[in-house]
Amino acid sequence: MSRVTPARFIAVVGAFLLVAIAAMAVAPFIGSETIHPAAAMREWLRNPDARSVDVDILIYIRLPRILAGMLAGAALAMVGALFQALLRNPLATPYTLGVASGGSFGAVVAIYLPALIPGLALSWGPIGLVQIFAFAGSLFAIVMIYMLARTGGKLSTNELLLAGVTMGLIFSALIMAARYFASPNVLRNMDIWMIGQLTGATWSDIGPLAMLVIPSIIGMLALARPLDQIALGEELAGGRGVNVARLQVGAFFLGSLATGAVVAVAGPIGFVGLLVPHAVRRIVGPGHVLLLPCVMLAGGAFLIVCDTLARSVWHAAELPVGILTALLGGPFFIGLLIRGRRTGKT
Repeated sequence: MSRVTPARFIAVVGAFLLVAIAAMAVAPFIGSETIHPAAAMREWLRNPDARSVDVDILIYIRLPRILAGMLAGAALAMVGALFQALLRNPLATPYTLGVASGGSFGAVVAIYLPALIPGLALSWGPIGLVQIFAFAGSLFAIVMIYMLARTGGKLSTNELLLAGVTMGLIFSALIMAARYFASPNVLRNMDIWMIGQLTGATWSDIGPLAMLVIPSIIGMLALARPLDQIALGEELAGGRGVNVARLQVGAFFLGSLATGAVVAVAGPIGFVGLLVPHAVRRIVGPGHVLLLPCVMLAGGAFLIVCDTLARSVWHAAELPVGILTALLGGPFFIGLLIRGRRTGKT
């Protein structure tokens, strides 16, 4: 990997930062309802208790969604790049290792429980039942996958992949069983959540999401140089002083915790972790010192743009952002498969 000069790092990352800032600045102006964000912000600053229509839409609906989109998109894109390097598989995504399936099963259980136990309304401060169960399901999946894949004091990438896929299939079967026995109303709530969306994001979600995602992002950024080495092979990386076992465990837990946090708040939003790392890699190259911060900013901007389009494209009803990312990512995924088949790198 060629060494990145400070000047190039600042120029490239600065350009991606401007794109992310532009996405966050423009998004409040766009939506199915026309508002005047500047006037609404002035009104709210003068009187924080003001609850006009413009203030409600800007402060309590759009701004939390934009921040949640930035955090979720940044995390998913970075985890995608991290797992592609860790597993040395260009088609790896944040959901490859089954953590999202565990979180999805936890959320499905939480949605189903009130139908079995009327009046059930567990919460932990501002965090609701679905978020608690979704994150607990993700943590359970993380522990199980780690225990299954750990051999001889380190993680085997092959066994990690197999364990993740297997746990994902088990959780998917449990989700299908829950859906089979659910009533139509409960089933609809399950399906809406599992599509993946930022519609319900509130200020109470931002704190817990940031507390898990931001430290994970910092940890992933710290792994940039070792990831460049492990991309050349575990033996070569070990010969160059990289503690491969520690790197594998750290990357797995950091990526999985970030994924679990995002799934708990937004559901399993697909394809961000596949599409963004590949697109950014074509622009800045494969070196993770430059790739990871650019992927982080591009992922956040991408999800903000997708969510803004999702809430604006159809005035009759809001389109879940997970549908839009799948519509964009699906053809991209197929293109990767075709390209890999032609070059013999699938």
